[in-house]
Amino acid sequence: MTNPPQTAAFYRGEKSFSVEQLAPIAPAGGEVSVKIAYCGICGTDMHVFHGNMDARVGHERIIGHEMSGVVHALGEGVDGPSIGTKVVVRPLQACGDCPACNDGHAHICHNLKFLGLDTDGAMQDVWNVPAHTLHVLPDDLPLDHAALIEPVAVACHDVRLSELKPGENVVVIGGGPIGILVAMIARKAGGTVVISEVNEHRIAVASKLGFETINPAQSDLENAVSTLTGGKGAEVVFEVSGTQPGVDAMTQVAATRARIVMVAIHAQNPQIDLFQFFWRELTLIGARVYEPEDYEKAIEAVASGAIDCETVITDITPLAKIQSAFESLDRSPTALKSLIKVSGDA
Repeated sequence: MTNPPQTAAFYRGEKSFSVEQLAPIAPAGGEVSVKIAYCGICGTDMHVFHGNMDARVGHERIIGHEMSGVVHALGEGVDGPSIGTKVVVRPLQACGDCPACNDGHAHICHNLKFLGLDTDGAMQDVWNVPAHTLHVLPDDLPLDHAALIEPVAVACHDVRLSELKPGENVVVIGGGPIGILVAMIARKAGGTVVISEVNEHRIAVASKLGFETINPAQSDLENAVSTLTGGKGAEVVFEVSGTQPGVDAMTQVAATRARIVMVAIHAQNPQIDLFQFFWRELTLIGARVYEPEDYEKAIEAVASGAIDCETVITDITPLAKIQSAFESLDRSPTALKSLIKVSGDA
């Protein structure tokens, strides 16, 4: 008996996807086949959609990495987890022999491959991945909620590197999907969090989640943060906006010896007020993707309810309608996290 064909969505360039049938491929040695349940659309996926990454991904790529699913098959040499186990994938493949890898920093490997961009990804029924990328989920964790674990792991990494201490004041500049998740993880770590955002819908979402918000287009952000912190400023600042005004604000709201975490990827090199780093003895921290411990912390955060998944997930679309999902997200001023439902029986 032959296995039925699988469905996959290919990025074809010029803001287009084609949903096609593929012959199933067995996992290679050291790989695990994961039956995909849900896959989130992230900002990088939107960059692909807009054609900004064609040189990297080409026009025959199955993208997607913010996923959840269940173990479907094991390749040779893999002895677990068992078939049917709920899992997520940490979509990084390091070379194992560069200066970063040799120093224990494989997540920023000099030759890093990002699964779902440099390789085919999760917008398909079954995804074959290296066994070492799997993280096992609690049995009772809903798989739609689990699709948030990858971006939550980004937030966990950012907050961990900030060395946030309970009771410290935090300003998150940018209230998009990652900014909201950073705010929730920072609050879980004991921070007193303020979100700076100009989009009124995102402000409303942040307020619904219980955060103090400031709209810098309507109020003086530096003065507002100073008032909220008794003139001190924020000990921890996360720049998540990816804008020059956000970079300007990150030094303005920072307290003496504050730690500033650069989360956003900027399209152009921003100008940074280095004088403030001298004047206030500030620290600037770069943060890129995540490490295994961040995934474990993210799983715990989602499973414990520290992440309001129902609020963060704003829409779910079947894989067959992936084109309309991307087009809708491209136009939507209100969407936060859009999911693609890949398989109905995962």
